[in-house]
Amino acid sequence: MNQRWRKHRTLYRPAAEVIRTVEYDVAAIDNDREAKAFVLAHHAFGTYPAARLRFGLYHRHELVGVAVFSHPCNDLVLTRVFRCDPVLAVELGRFVLLDSVPGNGETWFLGQCFAQLRSFDLVGVLTFSDPVPRRNVEGQIVVSGHLGTIFQAHNGVYLGRGTARTLRLLPDGRVLSDRAIQKIRSGEQGWKYAAAELERFGAPPVERDRRSWLAEWLPQLTRPLKHPGNHRYAWPLNRTARRLMPAGLPFPKWPPLFWDSDKSKPQGDSGYGSPAPSQERLPAVY
Repeated sequence: MNQRWRKHRTLYRPAAEVIRTVEYDVAAIDNDREAKAFVLAHHAFGTYPAARLRFGLYHRHELVGVAVFSHPCNDLVLTRVFRCDPVLAVELGRFVLLDSVPGNGETWFLGQCFAQLRSFDLVGVLTFSDPVPRRNVEGQIVVSGHLGTIFQAHNGVYLGRGTARTLRLLPDGRVLSDRAIQKIRSGEQGWKYAAAELERFGAPPVERDRRSWLAEWLPQLTRPLKHPGNHRYAWPLNRTARRLMPAGLPFPKWPPLFWDSDKSKPQGDSGYGSPAPSQERLPAVY
């Protein structure tokens, strides 16, 4: 089953569907405006990464998917894997398709993007899948986890989990990142935007001492979530990168009890949704 979204609910499309590639085109998107608008409209997290390259999937001239290749906050995320200058590798930071694209459209779209990345002399792509669901304060799942099934289908090299950490969840289930918290604490550029996330849920405006304000309101308005680390996948784009990469590990899989007895869909009470109606236009989010 292939993951899709509708109004922040996780739904699924059948994996056996085959895309008619003659009906689709993949093209570079020259600026952030079009790509960002699409991602913010459909991606569960409602955020946009530090994009370096953007590609669109078009069906009869209509944008139905976006892949954003970005640069991570820390160069080591890339250099530890590819052992290269960090500008020679990218992270697949956002990958979003509407459900009008058939089930195997993700892997075809990725392949087309990778072919274009090679023309920029890039040596590798890294991405992450987050398997941990997010719940709001009412207990409803607002973001379901995923193992990176399409990354496995596209022959990604599985490199295990990233760093385990404790996240701070806002009342609506979104994460207030460590970087945002640090911006408030130190007064870095963008701290007011980060503080506004807490103000939305009842914190008063920051008047003087940011550190004291943060110490008071962060524990009141956020919840800790122990996270075991995201799954990491990588693709070398040339032979040298493949030779220098760490050895891959067996792909992670959901435990058998995750699935209903008919094997056709995830368990309803697991919070992972149900198959998506084919007539609706639902975004796939990775």
